[in-house]
Amino acid sequence: MQHSPDTIYGTTIVTVRKGSRVAIAGDGQVTLGQTVLKSNARKVRRLGRGDVIGGFAGATADAFTLFERLEAKLEQYPGQLQRAAVELAKDWRTDRYLRRLEAMMIVADASISLVLTGTGDVLEPEVGVAGIGSGGMFALAAARALLDREEDPEAIVRRSLEIAADICVYTNRNIVVETIGA
Repeated sequence: MQHSPDTIYGTTIVTVRKGSRVAIAGDGQVTLGQTVLKSNARKVRRLGRGDVIGGFAGATADAFTLFERLEAKLEQYPGQLQRAAVELAKDWRTDRYLRRLEAMMIVADASISLVLTGTGDVLEPEVGVAGIGSGGMFALAAARALLDREEDPEAIVRRSLEIAADICVYTNRNIVVETIGA
């Protein structure tokens, strides 16, 4: 992938669902060309009433707009993350303004994890593991390798991001993790 020097890059988001627990983690790096603009950005947060967690990759303002829209859908469909996500994806794909937003999201609640894209995708990840962003595939591979060796999803996402940071120059070790479950 060819990186443009005037485009903001630098995000790795990974999620792991194991048993009754789910964790989403993100690094803190925002990069413009060869320059790190910010090393401690917070790309993972709680949404709605705190019963949904999410992480984003892409343009920050676009992601915040999408988080706000998702929160509105969660108010409209309380306790129904999948329905709220599908409704957001419909709007994202058909609304002229939203169509221009460049971001991806991973969201999860106690029962489901989803990857949302601007092309209308609402995907439940295989084996409960997904990764997005510049280092997302590195973190995904690491998480899948750790899945059988580690029980704690939080430990898996942390270690996966550390491994991605060793490989991807657009990923750092300022890791933020949110979890749901006992």
